Amino acid sequence: MEPTSHAAVKPGLSTAQKETTALRAFSFAAYATQALTVSYFPLYFLDKGFSEQQIGVIYSTGPLISIVANLIMGIASDKYRTIKKLLHVLLFGQLVMVSLLFPIDTFVLTCLVMVGFYFFQTPINPLSDSLILLSSSHTGRPYAHIRIFGSLGFALSAYAFGLLLKQAGSGYTIPLALCTIGVSLALTYLLRDYQGAAKKMDFSGFFHLLRKPEVVSFFAILLVISTAHRMYEGFLAVTLRHMGASDSLVGLAWMLSACSEIPIFFLLGKYGHKFKELPLLFIASALYAIRLLLVAEMTEPWMVVITQLMHSVTFGIFFTTSLRYISHLIPDDFRSSGQAVFAVVWNGISGAISGLFGGYVYGHMGRESFYLIASGLACAAAMGFIAKHLSGRRST
Repeated sequence: MEPTSHAAVKPGLSTAQKETTALRAFSFAAYATQALTVSYFPLYFLDKGFSEQQIGVIYSTGPLISIVANLIMGIASDKYRTIKKLLHVLLFGQLVMVSLLFPIDTFVLTCLVMVGFYFFQTPINPLSDSLILLSSSHTGRPYAHIRIFGSLGFALSAYAFGLLLKQAGSGYTIPLALCTIGVSLALTYLLRDYQGAAKKMDFSGFFHLLRKPEVVSFFAILLVISTAHRMYEGFLAVTLRHMGASDSLVGLAWMLSACSEIPIFFLLGKYGHKFKELPLLFIASALYAIRLLLVAEMTEPWMVVITQLMHSVTFGIFFTTSLRYISHLIPDDFRSSGQAVFAVVWNGISGAISGLFGGYVYGHMGRESFYLIASGLACAAAMGFIAKHLSGRRST
């Protein structure tokens, strides 16, 4: 793979608009695939006869391999100065892996294929986030104003796919995934590689950054809150199904959560710089704890669906603010590698813990204990963020 270089020259208005449109369209399509992966893959496996614990294992093996995948892709992106070419490889790999699910019925083979799928799927979001963040100086559009279209893609797809799968059956999950991945791959050819001038990268500086106490403490707290988030995300569809919800109601739940992100992303894109990051992360984590506590006590699926609106003030605030905080910790030269480490913690390690540990707790201790533990983790993260903020204020 040859290094690529682009001069950091601001394009004209029409060119900037075209580039912004391409980024928004790709974000919409990529998150449509994620809507299927998160919302309907668990139900697809449940209908194939797999138990909650087996689904937990499937859910954890992917994030485990994503630890390696995200680091490889992040370092490769910074070394070879390209994101676009890596997106081509990753999306083609997803097409191959999803195609292999058609003839497979056994649990072991399904696990192996899903490991391959997650290897190609999990680096997509951090690389896309890096591309959007790097594009802002060229297009004049903040991250949140492009990422909103990812939320739209997730929301509309989650609900539309739910209606379709309710009528056609969960067997159509795989063909739908092939369609969304294929569209995403086609759209990558419209994207531009926003990278600085090619130069030899000194990764000793990056690894030195990762050893700094302020970086270590942030990622440690991030692991706690992301484990709580992944427990909720990974088992929400199963929870709703056990409560008697239909696939369309599951889709509505995911649609509400994704739609609720949009005003928060817009507001934080416009006014977020006026607020300090760590207090915002404290607020988001505390609200996560309340949200999970509510779900632990609920007995009707419609109640859980309503709490999905809290996604705006939990995930919406947390994710955008975390990216902004990382941009202060990690220089632009290591942007993709920093995003990869974020993804390793946010998706990989936390996904493995929530899948294995969460699957065991859900299967052996029940839904209430499962969500109470997740709520406790979110509360611990909130205390960690506010303690880190107060410690920083004392040191300055």
